Amino acid sequence: MEYNVSEEDCRKAKIPHELFLTNLIGNHILWFVSSLGVAGDYWQPLAMVPVISLTTVFYTMWRAKRVRLSSEESWFVMCHWQLAVKRSRILLGVMLFLSAVAVLGWIAYTYLGLMDIAVKAMVGGMGILPVMVTVLVLIMMEIDAMHQATQGKLSVKIAEAYPNPELAKAS
Repeated sequence: MEYNVSEEDCRKAKIPHELFLTNLIGNHILWFVSSLGVAGDYWQPLAMVPVISLTTVFYTMWRAKRVRLSSEESWFVMCHWQLAVKRSRILLGVMLFLSAVAVLGWIAYTYLGLMDIAVKAMVGGMGILPVMVTVLVLIMMEIDAMHQATQGKLSVKIAEAYPNPELAKAS
């Protein structure tokens, strides 16, 4: 649905999507790929990917809650923050799944005696691959959401989940 919002609100509504896209593209793709080049010698750059991602996701959740409880931001901006949180939770869930697969891989290697290459294939295929596919899908969804924020649009589901208080007062 398209709403009559100010230029300033459109700019503010883009912020959560820009933050999330920076995490997805800059961290999960660019930093991850560049840190794979040194992963054999140094594990720390690779370990920074989930640290940066979790920090960004939790900041997004904290900021969205603050915007929702505050009367400073418009309803339109608040809805776009809530949309970013909804998608951040998807990313968080997939990252938790990857962590579970990594722990299972460690258990299989340590206690069951699986070979190193078999564990790497298991963690890569069952863990990293779903994360990367999810990241690519979320990138496409966030680019669309950022475009909608620029156009003053909002999905019907988000508008129904967070009714506009101004419209409720007018009724």
